[in-house]
Amino acid sequence: MPDMFTRKLTLRLAILRRLPAHAAVAGGWLALGWNAVKVLVSQGPRVFWSKLMRLSEQAGTGEAAEDDCPVGALPTASVLDKRSVRLIAFYLPQYHPIPENDAWWGTGFTEWTNVAKARPNFAGHYQPHLPGELGFYDLRLPEVRQAQAELASSHGIHGFCYYYYWFNGRRLLNRPLDEVLSSGQPKLPFCVCWANENWTRTWDGNDREVLIEQRYSQEDDEMLIRSLFDALSDQRYIRVDGKPLILIYKPELLPAPVRTTEIWRRQCRQAGLGEIYLACVHNLTLGAGHVDPTRLGFDAGVEFPPLGGGVPTAVPTETVNPAAKGIYYDYWATAKNFMSVPAPEYPWLRGVMPSWDNTARRQNAAHVFLGATPERYRRWLEFSIDWTVQHRAPEKRIVFINAWNEWAEGNHLEPDQAHGRAYLDATRAALRGNQPPCPGLAG
Repeated sequence: MPDMFTRKLTLRLAILRRLPAHAAVAGGWLALGWNAVKVLVSQGPRVFWSKLMRLSEQAGTGEAAEDDCPVGALPTASVLDKRSVRLIAFYLPQYHPIPENDAWWGTGFTEWTNVAKARPNFAGHYQPHLPGELGFYDLRLPEVRQAQAELASSHGIHGFCYYYYWFNGRRLLNRPLDEVLSSGQPKLPFCVCWANENWTRTWDGNDREVLIEQRYSQEDDEMLIRSLFDALSDQRYIRVDGKPLILIYKPELLPAPVRTTEIWRRQCRQAGLGEIYLACVHNLTLGAGHVDPTRLGFDAGVEFPPLGGGVPTAVPTETVNPAAKGIYYDYWATAKNFMSVPAPEYPWLRGVMPSWDNTARRQNAAHVFLGATPERYRRWLEFSIDWTVQHRAPEKRIVFINAWNEWAEGNHLEPDQAHGRAYLDATRAALRGNQPPCPGLAG
């Protein structure tokens, strides 16, 4: 009896210690509380408590078992079928100076400014992430954009999804995409994702220290979609069933999403562009986010790890930065968490991430996913490819990768000094199906 009592007490204390991390994953304390209430009301106290116990046990070891996969069965797709899946990597254009960043952060600021000054917070912490063969590049140079495209294409990336920064008629970081359009180079396919959150000093889109605020209106909806007409009519633009693909990062911030999507569709038809395919970032692992995107006017939802599915883990013990108060997650447990999500009834596009560590942006309050490796990433990606082959028609076989070059978030396929091209090689291997993915994962 004492051993059982001690074990239960330990688990309860572990849950309490990790509540801040679970709140961060859920999207805040209110979201966490609302999720808990829904489980408690709909499934009862026994299921509610068992889920808490499972989360604590899952997060407590700091290292997920390599082959401890969820129960289920998913056939491995043929190599030919795998290659029908289009891999699209999110692309950050903040690698050239702009007047706004000069004013906010100092002359010459780019994403590299934060990347280079990052330092380890604990023993074995891989920081800073320093670029490999592409170096500290400047996206104003066409040679850089061409080298990125060749590297991506040769490793199985179908195209880039450029973040589009639009604030009530004001565009930021638009030069790389503008020059891709005007020059016709590189030939790599592309689409855009409107990053429709406030631009803040804390890099999280919240309301604290807002540098540029998003303000929504019917007039702005019309101006924004018209600003994209040149991109949408480009023959390189990525399409789904012949329709240009447009993403929105935070649909929940739109005051009238149905109005916005209807305006966009009408404007495109009137301009002779035909129909468009609208998708929004939407994670099924986030309990409060189980809203059918089609009810908001979208055609599909897009999975966007780690948003909504991170599995907290123990804090590293050998700290080298006493000021560090970050939150830590288990990469492989997180990958399995996302892989375990069953298919919804509405269209939904899978997503994966190679790694995540935003120490470069938040040195003392970083979110760090421990245990990321090229092999674990490959297994997650190959599962997502196989799932997509099984559940999606050929024209809708898309998997998103977060991200191509989010260096300040420790989240990049581009070669670095520690791994070289290992994550790119893993991407190509997942498409070729050289090795089995995680066995027994749910479909």
